[in-house]
Amino acid sequence: MRVALFTETFLPKVDGIVTVMCLLLDHLTERGIKTVVVAPKMGCERYRETPVIGVPGVRFPLYPELRIGPPTISTYQQLKAFDPDVAHFIHPVLIGIPGMLMAKRLGIPTLASFHLDVARLTRHYHLGFIEPLTDLFTKVVFNAADYTLAPSRMIQEEMLDLGVKQVGLWRRGVDADKFNPRYRNADMRAMLSDGHPEDTILLYVGRISSEKQIDHLKPILERVPGTRLALVGDGPARADLERHFESTPAKFMGYLQGQALSEAYASADIFVFPSALETFGLVVVEAMAAGLPVVASRVGGVREVVQEGRTGYTFEVGDIDAMISGVLQIAASRERIAQMGRAARAFAETQTWPAMMDEVIAIYDALLDEKHGARVEAA
Repeated sequence: MRVALFTETFLPKVDGIVTVMCLLLDHLTERGIKTVVVAPKMGCERYRETPVIGVPGVRFPLYPELRIGPPTISTYQQLKAFDPDVAHFIHPVLIGIPGMLMAKRLGIPTLASFHLDVARLTRHYHLGFIEPLTDLFTKVVFNAADYTLAPSRMIQEEMLDLGVKQVGLWRRGVDADKFNPRYRNADMRAMLSDGHPEDTILLYVGRISSEKQIDHLKPILERVPGTRLALVGDGPARADLERHFESTPAKFMGYLQGQALSEAYASADIFVFPSALETFGLVVVEAMAAGLPVVASRVGGVREVVQEGRTGYTFEVGDIDAMISGVLQIAASRERIAQMGRAARAFAETQTWPAMMDEVIAIYDALLDEKHGARVEAA
């Protein structure tokens, strides 16, 4: 089987979408499936065994790390030369929509997966008046694919309510070996706490941007004694947030990858995640795998993975008092932190990537069988 994947974002940018993409590519390669990626041209020409067809573009003002632009005739020629059997679109927009037309011209089945909650994003940026248009866009684009996948039951239900006809579930997993309590490291803990490892270390991992509502974490530091905050990641709001957290026990760690990221997760005490919008929230399960209890807003798949009072606490978006209450209950004692951390780890061990990626391959096979059946019927 040969699969072409279209994405609006890819390496060297690092985010949840890119992480899932790379995990999928690794798994497809392990299963002997040939792949190609069509992505913005940002310097990555190959990912391991997978060639990358770069699409020229310009920087996107709201997200300077992204380049946007439609595919070209050259894109189509390179895609045709690859001769894919299936096309998988990672939340199709400027690259994905023309890519769907290319796939239709090549006569191959199409799968679209949902990764970005545009409707909630417009609300966050006070552009809610265009939400009906974004909803219509979602309905039309995803119905243009032969099949659609949602990352959580919440998103699945929302898409069905919008009128998207066939919506399956592509659950998210975690690499429980990479994110593991064994990576706990005294030196990393000292860095996260800025030299105060005896304090309770709160950890945030993700994009440093306004929709993540990281500023809401400041009251925890003011109202919960002995807490410190470490923020791993980068993004357009970093300078403003560094000023916001000035004179507080907060430390900006920047991007961390590989073993350093594994050590950061495992060396903290509580994972905090106040985001206003997520389609799943992959970092939440990564933190749980590393043995951290979680305090997170009820977005994306958070309600599906966090067990109240056992592995963490959840709160409605923007409810700072409930967030602080969750932190207070976990931070009541070291024994409580350790107990909930063990429960979080035990749950995460049941959420493996290989099984979930095999479900995607099964859908590729089903789409090919359906296409073949339609051809036989037509003949």
